[in-house]
Amino acid sequence: MKIGILTAGGDCPGINATIRGVCKTAINHYHFEAVGIHSGFLGLLNKDVEDLNDLTSSGLLNLGGTVLGTSREKPFKKVDGQITDKPHIIINNMKDLGLDCLVCIGGNGTQKTASKFAKLGVPIIGIPKTIDNDIWGTDFSFGFDSAVNIATDAIDRLHSTASSHKRVMVIEVMGHKAGWIALYSGMAGGGDVILLPELPYSIEHIKDTILHRIECGKRFSIVVVAEGVKNPGEGRPSEYIARMIEETTNIETRVTVLGYIQRGGSPTPFDRNLSTRMGGYATEMIAKGEFGKMVVYRGNEISSVPLSEVAGKLKLVTEDNDLVIEGKHMGICFG
Repeated sequence: MKIGILTAGGDCPGINATIRGVCKTAINHYHFEAVGIHSGFLGLLNKDVEDLNDLTSSGLLNLGGTVLGTSREKPFKKVDGQITDKPHIIINNMKDLGLDCLVCIGGNGTQKTASKFAKLGVPIIGIPKTIDNDIWGTDFSFGFDSAVNIATDAIDRLHSTASSHKRVMVIEVMGHKAGWIALYSGMAGGGDVILLPELPYSIEHIKDTILHRIECGKRFSIVVVAEGVKNPGEGRPSEYIARMIEETTNIETRVTVLGYIQRGGSPTPFDRNLSTRMGGYATEMIAKGEFGKMVVYRGNEISSVPLSEVAGKLKLVTEDNDLVIEGKHMGICFG
């Protein structure tokens, strides 16, 4: 067996640990060959690959980013309403390279592409990767825990400044469509207001929450905002919300945008182990000939679901999420 491995979409902590999990399991246990594909699907279009071995797979466990490089190449993207010949070029190049199967490490777009290749008969397996944790079918994706840790640490640090200056501190975290990072870091960091893309918010309600805290002797507030929260004005949602808070409460308000720092650095121990387990399980699936599926983490167990069930779906925060419910019971404002 000769396995091709690629990473596509945005980088995040845990990708290299996953590559390591696939390679070391394939080489040491199953005696398969492993080939690294550079720059995602672009590498398959250009035959830009390298042979991987036990030595080149070492030292990756705690390394951030992706040693294979990545891109947002979408081979099934239509041009003038028509799909190009890129998918067939990739299939032919896989044959030329002697690849028996393909492991795709990536987010929603990557899994959707993998599903389309599976329908064309390509032996393919997906491994979910995203800090947003919005991939359908898996409880957690690696990269999420690392991002939450970074965001929570930032919120903890902002508490000091907010308390010292009696300010409102607004911190914007990643999450265009899903508010998992805002929810988990906001709850873990003791946020007083947590705004998610999935839940509507009212400036009036936010104002009342902050003023009520002042009446109770709490002279500062922490507001955690997901970057995908609706913004009727211009600029970032955190800037709009901060401006409205200051205008309606007359309390000094400051904004911190974490941005891409949430994607960088070493993965947490949880993400390292999750990546290792997912990578190893993907190789087991290859050995069993179980293709057209994505590896998932459910209830502390690693299993798989058909790629066809994952493609085009998002896992979003809902009002009945236990963290949301408990947060509301504790007096936290969710908008």
